Amino acid sequence: LMLEETVLPVGAGQWLAVLGLGLMPVGAAFYAWDIGVKRGNIQVLGAASYAAPLLSTLVLIAAGFAEPSLRVLAACVLITGGAALAAKSLFLRKRAAGEAGA
Repeated sequence: LMLEETVLPVGAGQWLAVLGLGLMPVGAAFYAWDIGVKRGNIQVLGAASYAAPLLSTLVLIAAGFAEPSLRVLAACVLITGGAALAAKSLFLRKRAAGEAGA
């Protein structure tokens, strides 16, 4: 950060955009994350967080701002694999609880 030049918004439109990002999508995301950490299952939240880049990429493709490619497919597979690996203990715990109850 010491070697980077600080760039501040210029004009009311840019300041309004910064304020809008802070209050709406980014602010809502931080608020939802805070609630999830405090009241939810942190392992599920961590595994579900892998979906954010996947969903944003799929939205960009659906909106026509990005094109589907083999790289995107590979990224989707790797992200899904990472989420499954992160949630592995959740799947094993459910299976073990189901077998113990039977």
